[in-house]
Parts: sequence; structure tokens; C-alpha cells
Amino acid sequence: MSSNKEEAIKLKDQGNAFLKDHKFDEAVEAYTKAIELDGTNAVFYSNRAQVHIKMENYGLAIIDCDKALEVDPNMVKAYYRKGVSQMAILKHKEAQANFKIILKKLPNDKLTLENYKQCTNYLKRQAFERAIAGDEKISVINSVDYEGIQIEKSWVGPNLTIHASKKDENSDVNVQIEGLDNEYLKYMIDLFKKDGRLPKKHVFAIVAKVYELFKKENTMVEISLPHSGLKTEGSPDEIILKNGKKLTVVGDTHGQFYDVLNLFKKFGHVSDEHIYLFNGDFVDRGSWSCEVALYLYVLKILYPNSVFINRGNHETNDMNKTYGFTDECEFKYSKKIFDAFAESFGALPLATLINRSYLCMHGGLFSDDKVTLDDLKKINRFPSSGSTQPPREGLAMELLWTDPQQTNGRSPSKRGIGMQFGPDITERFCLSNKIRRVLRSHEVRMGGVEYEHNGRLITVFSAPNYCDSTGNLGGVVHFTENKSYDPAKDDGEGYRDVDDKNCPWTLETEIFEAVPHPDIKPMAYSKSGFGF
Repeated sequence: MSSNKEEAIKLKDQGNAFLKDHKFDEAVEAYTKAIELDGTNAVFYSNRAQVHIKMENYGLAIIDCDKALEVDPNMVKAYYRKGVSQMAILKHKEAQANFKIILKKLPNDKLTLENYKQCTNYLKRQAFERAIAGDEKISVINSVDYEGIQIEKSWVGPNLTIHASKKDENSDVNVQIEGLDNEYLKYMIDLFKKDGRLPKKHVFAIVAKVYELFKKENTMVEISLPHSGLKTEGSPDEIILKNGKKLTVVGDTHGQFYDVLNLFKKFGHVSDEHIYLFNGDFVDRGSWSCEVALYLYVLKILYPNSVFINRGNHETNDMNKTYGFTDECEFKYSKKIFDAFAESFGALPLATLINRSYLCMHGGLFSDDKVTLDDLKKINRFPSSGSTQPPREGLAMELLWTDPQQTNGRSPSKRGIGMQFGPDITERFCLSNKIRRVLRSHEVRMGGVEYEHNGRLITVFSAPNYCDSTGNLGGVVHFTENKSYDPAKDDGEGYRDVDDKNCPWTLETEIFEAVPHPDIKPMAYSKSGFGF
């Protein structure tokens, strides 16, 4: 064996150790160095693919599996990891084909059989749903008999008085809920800690009321804290948060209910003075997605101008079926309640403009340099087809799915969906739209918050120790008034300098660690086969 091959094996062993310790970046680096020394060993590519799967870089994992199979067409692990990656990005037909290849060699392999079965069931369900889909989509939220639903006999909690009305047959339902207050919220939190459930009647009403609130909001919501040194007049669509003193942006929380409770305990509860923006992906992966969704929804009802929520790529039907929320919701409540949640997700705004200067969306920027803030405002969330699932291309998809890269320009996505954009893209977007920074989430950052693209881009991720395995911190970003701002020195061109010392706003990042939770694993209720 040549010295290069021996050194490559040592690097592969180092990569394996890093992978075991969840040091994924170091593992990728070790495997990459091994490949540079010896590109004829399929194991190196396959192992690197496994790290990419852990990092949710499914597009890169598929590329590595293909390279492994070029070297060794009979490598079962490469077919398996390729299939798992394809399932993750909802390419179930292609995944099924890879599992079928394995089953010809290993007909009794339990994991492969399970995944093959899940792909088959998914494709059958998809075909069935297409077959029964009519020209007109029936709204669950508008067809529920809110007042006729019986409260479960086991319910001993506070009562809500629920009234539902419609202006006419074609209008949305208007739901009024009496008794939904902070005392109810406290009871609900204690109930969830005891693994309890709300009455289905209450859940339907909460989801319907929030749907009503979301639907009134624009696709790009514009919110601004008051500022002693700035004029209050802005866009006609702008919401001035009259009593607001702090605005906190929260990234992905992924059903990690106990970490969400800790987040509020650590950074302050929602109030007229403290506004929160949740930047998507509050469901899936974690096994308390129902609890997180209902917690945020009740907060939105109680504080409609202090809680704002952007849609994430996980607030979509396909992702919910794959990553756990569908099955969790059906286990804890019912399929019809999941359908109501899904409808409410379709009404979520796709972006938020903060203080006229900071654009916040779940994913990232666009494949076209000409996109403006007005273009985002014009996206129609409620097409005539009735479908509110985002398309596979266009602005809505990119707002939910794209990622930054370190190099200039654009490139195919490491995820296998969307694309990647470089620092030059972010700089041009900020300057052409006269904004200071872009905030996004969508990706684990080990430190919770990361400033990227020369400071123009901030990634904030708020699910610490993501999936109980990643070891990352959670983070948030706070906006407050910069007391040293001097309006006399503001020439209106401050957005050109990302480090503008006379910026009206102060941005502060804070981090937090995961807290203990009951011994329930991520995606505990999932039937998708795509667990941990």
C-alpha cells in the first residue's frame, strides 16, 4: 500500500471519530483530505455522504454517493444513503429505485424494506390525493361546526365560549373566542408539560382565529419600533409597534417546546413592549410541534401586534408528512386538525421588513438580481386554485429554501432544492433595495447566530442541540433604539455602510443552551421512516 493510501486511511479514521463526536465540519474536512490523497476508495465518498446527511446537505450527499458508486457500483451503503437523501428532499420515486437495488442484493434488510415501504406508501397516497382532488379545494377552517363540537368529558380546564359566523356562503368564517386569556395560556403550558391535550373544539377555534389574523397580513409584513429620532411616517402598509422597545427575531424552533419555554424565560415574555418575530420552521423534527404551534398561535391571538410569524419550508404539507408533524398531529388530535393547521400555514407571511431596513425571511435571496421588496409584497399567497403549497420554483420557493455560500455568485443547492447565493448577491440586493442587512434562518449554526457575507447577512437558529444530537447553541437577535443616533448626521445613505456608526438601531445577539426535556426522541410519532 502506498504512503498516500495509508495516510488517506488515517484521515478516514479521523473523519469517523469526528462524525461520532458530531464534529461534522471537521469530519467533512478529514474525508475530503482522504479523497484528495486517494480518490479510488468508495468508502471515503460514502462516509462523507453520511456527514452531509447529518448536516442536511442532501444534494451534496447524493453527489458523493454517485461518486462512490462510480468507484464501486456494488456498494450497498452508497445506494442506501442516496435513497435516504432523496427521501429527505421528497424525491420518493428516485429513492424507491435505489432501495429496490439494495433489496435485490439483500432482500431481508430491515431498514431498506421499511424505507422502500414508506416510499411506496407516500407515492400511493400522493396518487390518491391527486385522483380525488377536485377543481375546488374545500376549506377545513370554513367548514368546521365550531359550536357543535362536543368538549371531551375528560376536560377539566377552563372553558372557552366560541362563536362562529359568516357574512355569506363564500366568505371566511369569523371566530370569536371568549375566555382565551393569559390564565388560559398558563393552564395550557402546564397541561402540555404533563403531556396533556386541549379539547379539539378549542384547537379548531384557535387555528381558525389565527388563520383570520394571518390572512389580513401582507405577504411581506412591515413592522417598525418607534424611534425618538426618526419620523413616524413610512409605508402605508407599515405597522408601527407603538409601545415597542425591543424586537426579538427567533429562528427555527422545530417542535422543541421546552427550549421555547426557556427562550421566553431567558429573554423576556411577549408584551406590548417586547415584540417577537418567529422566522419559520416551528414544527417538524421535534416531538412537541403541536405544543409549539399552539403556544405561538395563542400568543398571536392575545398579542396580535407583538407576535409575528414567517412561514418556513417546514410549514408545508410534504415536509410535514416526511418530518413528523402530520403524524404527531394525527396522534395527538386528528387528521382534520392537521388539515386546519396546514391551511393556516398557507396564510403565513413569507417575509418581514423590520424598521424599514432589515429584511427577514426563512431561507434567503433570489436567482434574479432584479427582485425588489415590492415584488415580495405582490406574491399571491391565495391563488384561485385554492392550493397554498409553495411551488418548486419562483420567489416563494426561494424565500423558503435558499442558502448562503462563501464564494461570490450563485450555485446549485447543497440541499438539492433551491440554490445558493454569495456575498456579492447579498450586497447588491441590500444596496438596490436600500436596506442594511438580511436576516434568515433555515440552517444550524453551532454558535446560534452567525454574521456572514461581510456582515450583510445574519443567520439565526433557535433550536439548541437540534434533534438532541447536534450540540449547537440556540440564538436570537434583538433590535432596540440606538440612543446615540444623531439625526443631524444622517444623510439617508447609511445603508451603504454595513458598519454605519450612526445607525438608528442597535442589534444584539444572545445565545442559549438546550434544557432537559422528557425522554421522548425526535420525530417520536413519525411513520415516515425518516427518523434519527
